[in-house]
Amino acid sequence: MTSSNIHSGHRARMRERYLEEGLDGFQDHEVVEFLLFYCIPMKDTNALAHKMIKEFGNLHNLLEADPRDIERRCGVSINTAILLSLVGPLSRRYLKQKWGQRPVLNSSAKAGNYAISLFSGRPYECFYLICLDSQNHVNHASLVHEGTINESPVYPRIIVETALRHKANSVILAHNHPGGSLKASAADIDITRRITEALKPININVVDHIIVAGERYISFAEEGLLSALTV
Repeated sequence: MTSSNIHSGHRARMRERYLEEGLDGFQDHEVVEFLLFYCIPMKDTNALAHKMIKEFGNLHNLLEADPRDIERRCGVSINTAILLSLVGPLSRRYLKQKWGQRPVLNSSAKAGNYAISLFSGRPYECFYLICLDSQNHVNHASLVHEGTINESPVYPRIIVETALRHKANSVILAHNHPGGSLKASAADIDITRRITEALKPININVVDHIIVAGERYISFAEEGLLSALTV
């Protein structure tokens, strides 16, 4: 049997396995190998998939990497690198659109799950401002800052300008802790206080601050942290 026939048979078996079982039973390198089928034809991609996972540490880091880094570090074409780097942004867009155009966030549970969809797969800390109308429909979810709060504070002026631009009646603050901790830091509490005070003169209320870690979240409103800022 020729090498091309072996590879063809392997690919056919993996496609059939995916059609029957989905991705749940695939190991990380098998997911990468499967994706590589669609940009590297007629070649064994198993060794390359292992190499890519090893180079970036895990599947998450690989799929969130800059495509130019993938190209350079793994010795693949830019087209291959771009295909892999599309997975993270596509998943976030998919999750966000599942909520519809203007979802109603009238509870901390809904706000928390909506925030989880905004941060899906992001390996670095980000800060979102979710603008709501008077019926708690989402007017807009704005990415207002990237980087940790400690290193580069989220300036209340940007928050005020964004809330006014999107005609917010109230807002929900949301940021993620990529390290996995759900504990609100002193910096988290301080920036919440500063933003709350900055929005008061224009009659826009901060109704919650959601911290996301993976598929979990905490709510300042549920934890009583928000009311403590206003006393």
